[in-house]
Amino acid sequence: IFVVFFASCASYPKKNGFVAVVSNERSPLNPYFSSASKDYVYKAKISAFGKFYGGIFIVKKTGADQHRIVFTTEMGNTLFDFEFKGEDFKINRIVPEMDKKILINLLKRDFLALIQQNPLTLDFYSNANLTMTGAEILSKEHFYIFREGTLQKIARTGNGKEKVTFLFSRINDNLANEIHIVHHNIKLEITLKAF
Repeated sequence: IFVVFFASCASYPKKNGFVAVVSNERSPLNPYFSSASKDYVYKAKISAFGKFYGGIFIVKKTGADQHRIVFTTEMGNTLFDFEFKGEDFKINRIVPEMDKKILINLLKRDFLALIQQNPLTLDFYSNANLTMTGAEILSKEHFYIFREGTLQKIARTGNGKEKVTFLFSRINDNLANEIHIVHHNIKLEITLKAF
């Protein structure tokens, strides 16, 4: 029983076969959404608490540590319009059916993890062919997992388990053409596919 209990309390890196390493690497953890000269436009599907929203998801870097995120219907009606400046968050607009405190807080946390380039870095890890950096965003532990220097995944964890997974695929020139965000303990899933 003690062995099972001890194994279940192990840290996320240890559970996934990573060991701590020393690193002086200080490059941005997340290169996606880093160009101020580009609009990042995705076809989006958001499934939240039994409701489905589809449309166009746009991210624009507006300053050194600032982004604006807008989600519209395909007809151009705004579902939400958020601004981030560092960890500060502002709602410019949101439709009443999405204006629920729990949903807003989840979207805020998810989108900040999605766009933040340089969160507070904690530790570095490695295994056979992957590297991982631990970081903190809004007081929550996140792990950035890289394959050959390319960010493949972000995992928000709690008690050594993944709570939210951000998967990046079809990566080309610091652009993740497909992004999938999955919450493991609630019904919230976001799928983005670049135009």
